Amino acid sequence: MQFSKFSIIIDCKEIIMEKQNQPDLEKQDQPTRALTKRLQQKLDYVTTVRQAITAGDDRLIYELIDGDHYHQALLNEEPDPTRNAQVDLITDVYPAISHYLSTKLIDYLAHEYPFFYYEETQLGEFQIYFGNWWDRRRFGKLNVLKVAFEFSSEEYNKLQKTFELAPAHKRFNTDRIQQISAGSDQLQKLIDAQSDRNAQKEELRQQLKENGQRNSLFDSGRIKEERQQIIDQLTKLADEDEQANNAHATMKDNEAKILTLSKEDTILAYEKQAIENAFKSFENFNERNRSLYVDYLTTLIGKAQVAADGE
Repeated sequence: MQFSKFSIIIDCKEIIMEKQNQPDLEKQDQPTRALTKRLQQKLDYVTTVRQAITAGDDRLIYELIDGDHYHQALLNEEPDPTRNAQVDLITDVYPAISHYLSTKLIDYLAHEYPFFYYEETQLGEFQIYFGNWWDRRRFGKLNVLKVAFEFSSEEYNKLQKTFELAPAHKRFNTDRIQQISAGSDQLQKLIDAQSDRNAQKEELRQQLKENGQRNSLFDSGRIKEERQQIIDQLTKLADEDEQANNAHATMKDNEAKILTLSKEDTILAYEKQAIENAFKSFENFNERNRSLYVDYLTTLIGKAQVAADGE
């Protein structure tokens, strides 16, 4: 086949133009490849989470929902933002994931913390109750995704104070009960002293009458001062009369307050005993709370290893 010089020149120009266009095409393909890669990573992440749930691999789920915390706590590795890069894809289903993960976690906690009980108030959210006795207290929340207790600061502080007061043989409400009891004792004394007050008021009224009958230009200042002192004493006795008149109602209220405080002390004593039975001391209890995430995940890893060895 014969080619003219003209056709050869045209073919060469087309080849040169095609090569010149290749870098532009490659530049156009780069964003496409980057986008495709990112989408694939997201798909892979969601697929891995789904497979972990299907396989019942709770350990892997914890790693997937917070890889940074997992690797720092269990592997002592430095933070790496890429570990949690895809987490936002599943945050909308966190309540359902929390509900799913709660089954094994609460089984574990039932053994380690036998005095805690849990109520799922809405999907994936769990309230903690201390004890199964009468008038038990709501003690805080269980964060399933973080494997952590979020105790009520008020209830926790009461329990902490109970442990601190124990060496002095005092309870949380001892001082308050003593203060209220002292108030009731004072009111009872006012009631018992009614006849004495009546006699004092009669004597003071007589003094006031005599004071009013005195009229001395030189002693007017002293007479006025005495009169004011008598009036002040009568006013004080009148106030005590009023307190005595209301004393029975106040003392009844005080009895109710003391009963409530005594019940609270009894509950706190139950809680203290429960912690000592399980952990020996409040310090050990706190230490275990701080290591709960690592302890639980280590347990899951150990169970997975046993299962793998048995295959």
